[in-house]
Amino acid sequence: MSVQERKERERAGRERLIVATARELAEQQGWEAVTTRRLAERIEYSQPVLYSHFRGKREIIGAVALEGAAEMATALRAATSATDGPRARVAALARAYLEFAARNPAVYDAMFQLDGGLAFADEATPEPLKDAFAALLETLGEVAGDDVHPGLFTELFWAALHGLATLTRAGRLPPEDSERRVELLVDRLAVL
Repeated sequence: MSVQERKERERAGRERLIVATARELAEQQGWEAVTTRRLAERIEYSQPVLYSHFRGKREIIGAVALEGAAEMATALRAATSATDGPRARVAALARAYLEFAARNPAVYDAMFQLDGGLAFADEATPEPLKDAFAALLETLGEVAGDDVHPGLFTELFWAALHGLATLTRAGRLPPEDSERRVELLVDRLAVL
């Protein structure tokens, strides 16, 4: 192994540590607690080292969002691959999405609420975000219905899931009706 390869591996390790620490701190105390100073103290590196990886909090949020998108795509595909039939896949997808949002509120915020400097619905959209959408489209496209663009249907279904996740977390929807909401969403929107 060359010196350059070792340095690149160490740099990648520091970057993973910064992102993991930011994520952990955000999940414990909220994104307002994530500052470059606190991160530098927690990872035991100076702030200039942190800035050599990220220009600031916005880029760190973006890195957490990309990591979260990859995890969400994996969770959605795992949930849908474990079921048979379109209705069961759509319901499993909806549950997996809502469970991911509930288990990872700070990551979910980084993905969809905060400015991480990431482009959405654009040629410049990073691959992990495209893949997370693709994980939705793979299942939802098959139930969009005749004469309905699969991508448009997926956007609508995703918006409904996002609304359910956000409103439930904010305490605006009673949690005991979560499963009934999923069933209603699947029954009313998906053409089965």
